[in-house]
Amino acid sequence: MSDRESEEAAVCMVRREPEMHGIEVVELNPDPALLDYLEGMKLADAQAQSRFGEFMLLSWYDRDRDFESPQHSSECHQNAAVPGYVDYGIHHGAKLKIDIEQGRFVFFYMPLDF
Repeated sequence: MSDRESEEAAVCMVRREPEMHGIEVVELNPDPALLDYLEGMKLADAQAQSRFGEFMLLSWYDRDRDFESPQHSSECHQNAAVPGYVDYGIHHGAKLKIDIEQGRFVFFYMPLDF
C-alpha cells in the first residue's frame, strides 16, 4: 500500500456520530465525580424513571473497567464507526441515552408501555 493509500484509509476510519434521531440525550457531570459504575447506574436509572416510570436498560458502557453490555457486542464492530453497545441500544428501541462524565458511563433505556 502506498503512503497516499494509507493516508486515505486512515481518513476513512474517522468515527462519526451515530444517528440518534428520536433518542433524548442527557449529559450529566456530577460534582463530586462518581465513585464507580454502581453510582452511575443509580443516577442513570433515576433519570430514566423520572422520564418513563417503568423502563428497561438496553445497553451500557463502563469506561473505568472497559466493560459493556451486551457483553462482547463491540467485537463485531471493531472496524465500525459505532461501538456495539451504542448500535445495540439504537436498534433495540432506545429512547434515552444517559452519558455521565463525558462517556465514563453510558446507558441506553427504553420505556415500558403497557
